[in-house]
Amino acid sequence: MYKLNKLTLQDILLQGATNYGENPALSMLEGQPVSYAGILSRARHLASVLASQGVNPGDRVALLSENRVEWGIAYFAIASMGAVVVPILTEFPAPQVAHILEHAGCKAVVLSPRYRDRAGGEIAVIDIDGVTLLRTAPGAVRSSVTGPFPFPEVAEDDLAAILYTSGTTGQSKGVMLTHRNIVANAQATRTILAIEPTDRLLSILPLAHTYECTLGLVGALLQGGHVYYLDRPPTASALLPAMARIRPTIMITVPLVIEKIFRSKVLPELAKHRAYSHPLGRRVLHYLAGMKLKKTFGGCLRFFGIGGASLGPDVERFLFEARFPYAIGYGLTETAPLVAGCASGKGHPGAVGPVLSGVDIRLTEGEIQVRGPNVMRGYYKDPERTREAFTKDGWFRTGDLGHVDAHGRLAIRGRIKTMILGASGENIYPEEIEAVLNQSAYVGESLVYGDAKGVAALVVLKPEVAESFAVAVHDGIAKAERSAAELLERIRMEVNANLAAFSRLVRVELQTVPFEKTPTQKIKRFLYPRRGFDA
Repeated sequence: MYKLNKLTLQDILLQGATNYGENPALSMLEGQPVSYAGILSRARHLASVLASQGVNPGDRVALLSENRVEWGIAYFAIASMGAVVVPILTEFPAPQVAHILEHAGCKAVVLSPRYRDRAGGEIAVIDIDGVTLLRTAPGAVRSSVTGPFPFPEVAEDDLAAILYTSGTTGQSKGVMLTHRNIVANAQATRTILAIEPTDRLLSILPLAHTYECTLGLVGALLQGGHVYYLDRPPTASALLPAMARIRPTIMITVPLVIEKIFRSKVLPELAKHRAYSHPLGRRVLHYLAGMKLKKTFGGCLRFFGIGGASLGPDVERFLFEARFPYAIGYGLTETAPLVAGCASGKGHPGAVGPVLSGVDIRLTEGEIQVRGPNVMRGYYKDPERTREAFTKDGWFRTGDLGHVDAHGRLAIRGRIKTMILGASGENIYPEEIEAVLNQSAYVGESLVYGDAKGVAALVVLKPEVAESFAVAVHDGIAKAERSAAELLERIRMEVNANLAAFSRLVRVELQTVPFEKTPTQKIKRFLYPRRGFDA
C-alpha cells in the first residue's frame, strides 16, 4: 500500500491511478473491469458534468443507485471535486428520498435508471449510465470545463459525506463524515485486514451504507484490491454461481446471511448424525462441514467479515469450530464505521475483538463511548441531537452496552434503549434472550420486549414450521390455533430452561410476517412493542 499525502478520498483516487494504473479495480460479474486509471478518468468526466450544473465545493450531491461499478466512480468524483456525497439507500421510498434531497439541500442527484421516478424537485438529474444529463437545474450558475477536470484542493477535515441512516429508532439522521473520518478508518482496518492487489472482493451489502462503503470500497481501492458486484440481489441462486466464478478471497456481510446458511442448510444435515449430540463429535462434524462450506464459497476465502448486527452464539460456535475464516466487527455509521474487530482466525466466541488502532473507547456505566479520527462531525442541521450524542468532554456516546475482557477484547451486551429493567431492578438484555430463541428448531427470528406482566417475545416461525400450520387449517381453525398455542408454549418452556429466573419469558406470541429490517438486517424495533415493567 502506498503512503497517503493526505487523508482524503481525492488522494486515494489520484494515487490509486498512479500506483495501480491499469490494474483491475471495479467489475460487474459480467463485463470488463474498470482499472484504477479508468476510475480517475471517468470521475473527472462526471465532475465536469456536475460543475457544468453549478456544483461547487461544499454543495451536496445525492447518489441513488444499486451496487455497481458506476456507484464507486460517482462517490469518488463527487468527493474529489470538494462536493459532499449524500448516498441514499435504494430501499427508501419516494417520499423519504424527497425529504433527504430537501433536507440536505442537494444541488444534483446522480442516479440509476431504475430510480428515475424518485428524483423529484427542481435539481439537476444525471443518469449514472453514460453520465447523461436528464434534467437541468433551473437557474443553475453553470461553468464550462474543457480538458481533464481540475480537482480543487480538498482538506482532510472537509465534509465528504452525509449518510441518512434508516436506523432502528424511527427517525433518520444525517451523519456528517469528513474525509479524515472515512479514510483514517479505512486505513486503520489494515490491522485486521490487509488487502493485496491479488485479492478479489465480492460486494453484496448496500454501498450506501458506510459499512460496505468504507471497508469494501474505500479500503479496497486504498490497497489495490479488485471488487466485484452482482447485477441482481444476492440471493442464494445468484450468489452460488458468482462465488464459483469469482472465487472471492474477501467478503463482508451481515449475520443474517451466514445464520440462514447454517440453520437452514448445514444444521439439518449435521443433526442427522448421532455423534452430533456429543461435544467431540460435534467439533469433528463442524470441522468437516466447514471444509465443505469453504468450497461452496469458491475455495479461496481468507476473510469473511461479519458486522452490522449481533451474530447468534450457535452460529459463531460453528464457525469457530469449523475454522472458517470469519471475523467479527463492531461499529456505527457515526464512527465511519469500525470501532473494534479481529483478524480472521483470531476470533473468540462472544467477543468482538480489540479496539481498532488509533481509536479509544471507555465504558461509562456500561456504555461504550468512543473517541478518535473516525468519529463523525455531528448530525446535519441537528445541533440538539448532536449535543446529546457527545459527552461534555467530547466522547461519542454509542448507546451500546459492553465490557472489555482480560485480553482486551470488546464484547457487546445490547443497546441501552432496548434494555429491560426487571421487576426487582435486574438488567435484562433482549438480545441475549433472542440469541437463545433463535437457536430453537422452530424459530426463524424473534424480538423480545418487556411490559407490565414481564418479559415477552414475538417470534416468526421457520418457513417449514409455518407451512405445517397452514396445512393444519384444513382440519379446522380451532385445531390449528390450539396447535400453534401448544408450540409457542413449548418454545417458551425450552428457552426458559436456559435463562436466569429473572429474565424468563412470561409468554411467546406469534408474528405472522417477517420483521421489518434496516439494510444491515437489524429489526426496526420502534415498529414493535417495547414497554417497561411500570407500564
